[in-house]
Amino acid sequence: MADTTTITTTASCRNLPNLLSSFVDAFVDFCVTDGMFLPPPDPSPDPQAFHTNPNRLIAIGDLHGDLLKSKQSLRLAGLIDDNDSWSGGSSTLVQVGDVLDRGGQELKILYFLEKLKRQAVKSGGNVITMNGNHEIMNVDGDFRYVTPSGLEEFKKWAYWFCVGNSIKSLCDGLEKPKDLYDGIPLSFHGVKREHVAGFRSRIAALRPKGPIASRFLSKNLTVVVVGESVFVHGGILPIHVVYGLERINQEVRDWISGLKERVTSSLVRGRNSLVWLRIYSNELIKDCDCSTLEHVLSTIPGARRMIMGHTIQERGINGVCDNKALRIDVGMSNGCINGLPEVLEISQESGVRILTTNPFSVYQTVDVPVTNPVPVPKQVRVEA
Repeated sequence: MADTTTITTTASCRNLPNLLSSFVDAFVDFCVTDGMFLPPPDPSPDPQAFHTNPNRLIAIGDLHGDLLKSKQSLRLAGLIDDNDSWSGGSSTLVQVGDVLDRGGQELKILYFLEKLKRQAVKSGGNVITMNGNHEIMNVDGDFRYVTPSGLEEFKKWAYWFCVGNSIKSLCDGLEKPKDLYDGIPLSFHGVKREHVAGFRSRIAALRPKGPIASRFLSKNLTVVVVGESVFVHGGILPIHVVYGLERINQEVRDWISGLKERVTSSLVRGRNSLVWLRIYSNELIKDCDCSTLEHVLSTIPGARRMIMGHTIQERGINGVCDNKALRIDVGMSNGCINGLPEVLEISQESGVRILTTNPFSVYQTVDVPVTNPVPVPKQVRVEA
């Protein structure tokens, strides 16, 4: 019989620190998400700003904390099955940002999209997530659009995260975890007492280098080109192209990860920034700056259209500027206008299509002759 002391020593956490840490992380994930286990991560490099044209490309607009509508949209596009697992094969999905705020299931959506990223890559697919203005606001500690249920979700996350840290701290082979709330005040002017714990938890999670910011938001892109389509949350100006798309993504990523103390404010803050711009998504066509859009697209090799969210389109997904600007934020979240889910599909087989469940939606386009017209999106109603 083997010596009991030897067995105990061999099996101690001192000799299995990484295994213990992974187990604790999986335990925390399971508790936070009410039962989700993330597949092992793919050891891929940072997401890139330029991608080749896939056989099928799906674009989904702002989700704002509504997990149900998020899943309905993904199912509408045929990207998830009845078990909420990736079924999109080699398809590419781009979600244009604004997962955060206005709803109470923000973390669950972040976890869910991360799960799909890991599943998709095994099927030759790709899931690209992006920063919206609300991701930037939350990293900045601007919680104007946070809901009480959103604060509660982060409070629950912080509880389990601290439980996990307490377990890890018992292991001599692991570095002692840093206090999650280090440097965060115990009270805030104007914040009700019952919301303080959630407020502190949200700051801890989403501030630069925070656990949620580092794990999820730092993997987001701020601008991405997939084949002929340029994706951005708000819009791109000529100065952004000159600055460099890869450089923009890297700078924002480094700031969220805590590698840089600050980010160039004009990139992500203010009405002319990439995540706040509305000059291509205004409701009235006459208020859309088509000449600037044309110039921007002409300076990005191969680009034929810009796809954006940010501004709610009450009439559904639509295009302006000869369909070179496609606006895909339909306000689907219950925290917005509770719009019916719609997604944009671009495929080599079917062209540009709007997939919708709205029986009353009518796609309208501008009848302006152009030399090299961009295909008009066709509308296809799908049973949800």
